[in-house]
Amino acid sequence: MKITDLQTFLVPPRWLFLKIETDSGLVGWGEPVLEGHAQTLAAKIEELRDFLIGRNPLHIEDIWQSIYRNGCYRGGPVLMSAISGIDMALWDIKGKYHDAPVHALLGGPVRSKVRSYCWIGGDRPSNLIEGAKALMEKGYNACKFNVCSEMQIVDSYAKIDAVVSQLSELREAVGTSMDLAFDFHGRVHAPMAKVLLKEVEHLRPIFVEDAVVSEQIETMADLAHATSIPLAVGERLHSRYDFKRVFELRAASIINPDTAHVGGISEMMRIGAMAEAYDVALAPHCPLGPIALAACLQIDATCYNAFIQEQSLGIHYNQGGDLADYVTADGGFTLKDGFLDIPTLPGLGIEVNEEVVRERAAVGHGWRAPRWRHADGSVAEW
Repeated sequence: MKITDLQTFLVPPRWLFLKIETDSGLVGWGEPVLEGHAQTLAAKIEELRDFLIGRNPLHIEDIWQSIYRNGCYRGGPVLMSAISGIDMALWDIKGKYHDAPVHALLGGPVRSKVRSYCWIGGDRPSNLIEGAKALMEKGYNACKFNVCSEMQIVDSYAKIDAVVSQLSELREAVGTSMDLAFDFHGRVHAPMAKVLLKEVEHLRPIFVEDAVVSEQIETMADLAHATSIPLAVGERLHSRYDFKRVFELRAASIINPDTAHVGGISEMMRIGAMAEAYDVALAPHCPLGPIALAACLQIDATCYNAFIQEQSLGIHYNQGGDLADYVTADGGFTLKDGFLDIPTLPGLGIEVNEEVVRERAAVGHGWRAPRWRHADGSVAEW
């Protein structure tokens, strides 16, 4: 069996899909996207065409290493996101070839379902109580949201008090029936992160994500040692080598690498195993499309330390397209009582609706992250 062609599809709301074809008729789907840089990833996939055409798609690890180790420039968001999409598609093909879900080829599942959470509140958090209660009505018992808007490197206690007041109202409204994940989103700098973590500790969040930006791993380690709140990091890290310092410094007790950004299923498995050795929990990041989510669920099935899965259903970014739009009605995701079933269909476990993909690709997208500034005119972290 040989790879004969690859096609990318830029589809709303902000995703890029990859289809890899073979001379046997088997096809695989991947999601090699980097939010706000989808066209760059499409170009990178095209640049890698010569690495793929004519190769045996079952030789996943050799293809992975061939791309990763070609030349001296390795890692980073663009290369690793491209590898991610390719890796997903190759595993999809391999599963279909063996008529088995990917997790069956990775040692078999350790769970049949995984707890899931959704986003509420938007970029600048609003209507948190309304959003949380709406999720509770759908059966969810966990949600995540941004805790603040722009925050200066040293900001006012008035800003801190407003954040704590909003979060306290939410906690009072949902009680302990809903676990709350606080996302600082890297927009809180070290001086204020230390203050804010102390002020929200009594609200007992399930975790705080990106308490500071990922480049500040040493600072995150200091914060982790000073708070009882589990800190999570990983969506902006792109390989096992990036995670080494997280583990060595004990900078987080939860990691949330993104299967679409970190090198695909193959690298996620390696990172998940590394994390288990440090007793660090795994919560795959996935505010993306259905193919990326399907790949995450294969990881959740096989990694013992996976405990919760993010998904983008209804997220505020999903304007013009949502998860269910791109999969067939009987080949998508099953949610019950806040848990996503582990897919059991061959490959990634979903059936992509190619007709809809091609229709929406004619529309495309030009999604960009919001551009924010502080009151003094300086650029603010989003």
